[in-house]
Amino acid sequence: MAGRAKQGRLLLIAAGGTGGHMFPAQALAEAMVRRGWRVKLSTDARGARYTGGFPHVVAVEQVASATFARGGLLAKLAAPFRIAGGVIGAILAMLRDRPAVVVGFGGYPTIPALSAATVLGLPRMIHEQNGVLGRVNTAFARRVDAIACGTWPTALPQGAKGTHTGNPVRAAVLDRAGAAYIAPGDYPMSLLVFGGSQGARILSDVVPAAVAALPAGLRQHLRVAQQAREEDVARVRAAYDAAGIRAEVQPFFTDIPRRLSEAQLVVSRAGASSVADISVIGRPSILVPFAAATGDHQTANARGLVDAGAAILIPESALDPASLAKQIETVLSQPVGANRMAAAALNFGRPDATERLVEMVERLAEKDAGK
Repeated sequence: MAGRAKQGRLLLIAAGGTGGHMFPAQALAEAMVRRGWRVKLSTDARGARYTGGFPHVVAVEQVASATFARGGLLAKLAAPFRIAGGVIGAILAMLRDRPAVVVGFGGYPTIPALSAATVLGLPRMIHEQNGVLGRVNTAFARRVDAIACGTWPTALPQGAKGTHTGNPVRAAVLDRAGAAYIAPGDYPMSLLVFGGSQGARILSDVVPAAVAALPAGLRQHLRVAQQAREEDVARVRAAYDAAGIRAEVQPFFTDIPRRLSEAQLVVSRAGASSVADISVIGRPSILVPFAAATGDHQTANARGLVDAGAAILIPESALDPASLAKQIETVLSQPVGANRMAAAALNFGRPDATERLVEMVERLAEKDAGK
C-alpha cells in the first residue's frame, strides 16, 4: 500500500520564464518522474516556451502572473490584480489535486503557487540558482520549509537557512565530469572563452589583445576557441589573424562540455550555469562577472570558486588586455598551480545536484506525511 501511495504523490514545480529558472526545474521534473511521482509545472506564457524538453507526462499549467518591473503604468497598476487572480486559481487547483510538495525556482510566475501553498500549509521549498536571491525568492525565503542553494555561499535574509545542493547540469556535462586535466606545458594548449549573450562584448574587446600580449613562447602553443556575438565575430577573428594566433570564433558552440574538458584554461562570465559546468568538469578559470547583473549576483556566483583557489576573479572595471594577459600567463606558465586549480574546481563541483534536490523534496514529503 505504501508503494502505491508513493506512486500517486504529486510534485508541483513553479518556475519563471527564463532558462536559468526552467532548466533546473526540468532536471528535477525528470528525476521525480523516474521515481514514480506525478509532476505538474506551473509557469507563464514565457516559461511555456521552455517546456519542450520536459517529460511528456508533466502537465503544464499556465498561470496568471505579472511583474512590477516591466510595462507601462496601467500594466503595473493591474499587476496586483493579476497576481491575486493567479493565487486564487492556484488555491482552487491545489484543493482539487493536493501536491505533496511545492517547489519554486524563482521568477514572478512562482508567486501564485508558493502563495497558495503558504495559505494551505503545504510543504514548500525554493531553489536559487545564483549567489544572491532573486526578488521573488527573497520574498518567500522566510515562508518556505527549505531553501536549496545552487551557488555557495548564497546571501540569505536573516533567519533563513540554505542547503548547498548545487545547480543541476546537462547530461553532456555529467558525461565529462572529472575528465582528466592535462596541465599546461610546451605543447598545444587550449584556451576557451565564453560569456552570456549580454556579456560577451567586453570579452570580444579584451581577450584577443590580451592573448596577443602574451610572451611569444607561450603564445605559439596556444589555440583559442571563443564565443562572440554574431556582430563581433568578424572583428574578433581579424584580431586573432593579425596577431598570428590560431583561433576558432563562433556565435555559439554546441559542444561546450567537450571544449571545457579539453581546455587548459577557461575565461568566462560568472553565470550560475557556467560556474556549475566549469566546476563539475574541473577546470582552472578566470571569471569576469557581468557588472550589470541584478544585485551583482555574478560576483557572488564566482566567490565560491575563487575562495576555493580554483578561479581568478577580475572585476569588469579592472579588465584590460594587460591585466588579463598577466593572469593568463600566471596560470599557463605554472603547471603545478594549474593542476591545483583544476582539482579545487572539481572538489567544489556538485555533479549530484539533481539528486540532492530530489532528497530535499522527498524529505519534506515524508515529514509532512508523518504529521
